[in-house]
Amino acid sequence: MLAAALLRFLPHPPNVAPIGAMALFGGALFARKGVAVAMVFTAMLISDILLGFQPVPIVYFAFAGVVGIGFLLRKNRSPWRIAGASVTGSVLFFIVTNFGVWAGGALFPQSMYPQTFEGLIACYVAAIPYFHNTLLGDALFTAVLFGGFAFAEKRFPALRTG
Repeated sequence: MLAAALLRFLPHPPNVAPIGAMALFGGALFARKGVAVAMVFTAMLISDILLGFQPVPIVYFAFAGVVGIGFLLRKNRSPWRIAGASVTGSVLFFIVTNFGVWAGGALFPQSMYPQTFEGLIACYVAAIPYFHNTLLGDALFTAVLFGGFAFAEKRFPALRTG
């Protein structure tokens, strides 16, 4: 997971990042949700600061939701369930963060979107071109993290969680 967090520092296409997969993986593998959330938040906060980004609470909230989705994988981490959880996490992140962008207009008068239903729809429509990158990045990094762990479990039986 540390290596995945460090990947945020390498050049990458917009929205192709390992954090969503880390959140899903942490939720699925760590015994306590709080530890998984804290690890994702810490990775985000440190990398946000080092990259010069302003931490945005709605983004952290969305990733906490992805940790919750990962927690649902604890008893059965089949490839299909993991793939479905990855897509669900991507969709959740899209819905929550873009709602936050739109709702932020109530706090920031210079918002691009009016505080109307039409403004909300316009916000979601404007975000669609970035969504395929989110799906791609989450799928790629989810496959690497869960696939790597499955390989490690076979090689080192002590890693098996039951």
